[in-house]
Amino acid sequence: MADTEPKSATAVSNALADSDIPGSASDPHPTAAIPLPEHGFETLDDVPARELAAVPAVEVITRAAVLLMSASAEKLGLAPGGEPNLDLDEARRLITALAGLLAAAQADLGAHRQPLRDGLTSLQTAFREASRYPDEPGQGPGEQYLS
Repeated sequence: MADTEPKSATAVSNALADSDIPGSASDPHPTAAIPLPEHGFETLDDVPARELAAVPAVEVITRAAVLLMSASAEKLGLAPGGEPNLDLDEARRLITALAGLLAAAQADLGAHRQPLRDGLTSLQTAFREASRYPDEPGQGPGEQYLS
């Protein structure tokens, strides 16, 4: 008698686990939640939504800028340790978003303004150096937002 019923996902996975596929002896995919990497918003993560109103806007803006800077550095292959992850298309988007945020909030950043702008400039320079065909001056990521 032919087996005409479709196999369940468990049956298929058991059949694959017993085969000679390399790596088939490894554990199945974890079913528990995968922990997210730290992103610098520890204090905001622990604050119930209704208490977010107590967090000053400059702190939220600064933390968002730091997150964009960190992600940009990762995409430029500047992360300490590990294998560099160079993705210039993604880095361009992140640097442009950072420049837009800083341009929109520069009047509100106070003492944070200059260090954040210096970080942006460093990322723009690193982007230009990593590019095979660098953008013309003024055409790089986010350069149109801050002069």
